[in-house]
Amino acid sequence: MRYKTILLFGAPGSGKGTQGKILSSIPGFFHTACGDVFRQLDLKSELGKTFWEYSSQGKLVPDDLTVRLWKDFIDGAERTNRFHPETEILILDGIPRNMMQAKLMDQHLDVIKVIYLVCADMTKMVERLRRRALKENRIDDANDTVIQQRLEIYERDTHPVLSHYPQEKVAQVDATMSQIKVLQKIIDVVAPIKSAIDHARDTAERSGLAPKNALSGAGVGAK
Repeated sequence: MRYKTILLFGAPGSGKGTQGKILSSIPGFFHTACGDVFRQLDLKSELGKTFWEYSSQGKLVPDDLTVRLWKDFIDGAERTNRFHPETEILILDGIPRNMMQAKLMDQHLDVIKVIYLVCADMTKMVERLRRRALKENRIDDANDTVIQQRLEIYERDTHPVLSHYPQEKVAQVDATMSQIKVLQKIIDVVAPIKSAIDHARDTAERSGLAPKNALSGAGVGAK
């Protein structure tokens, strides 16, 4: 099954996680951040042990392993009835992180929209990252050098992922606005998509063309 998916995309500090958590409180959306996958990983499992072999030595986790860990997390969410792909849209942030991950995840995702949180003034992103690190008592992460390295990695590895998806599926939102204004812009994008999917599903159910609760996104995401 390929999950109907909306990607929250943007540089570190653009507010992806914040907006994703808000969307997850709205019925019909299931939010997953890359950090959730690693934080909830069972290190005693086979995948967990493999992950630990890399992370304990400070090595980068291979892209294929990262995607397998993510899929295992999603499978677990389905088994425990936290995620209902028949009726919910998957909201992802922080993954895919690079072009290889994007290609590997194509077999699992039907990306219907990419919400690109844009910030032309990177000094604002730096300040956000610094404030967040201090608030969470991560003093080392508040260092300007560390922050700059994160932004450079994003520009080098993650930003090119945008070109992997049709540009008509990309909606830009100014990330420098207030959180409530950013949320309103995002809602303006996702609400019509959710309504169209629900309508298509209901129509298919009434026509007997789809099983009850089957999520159909035919024709969605072209705008």
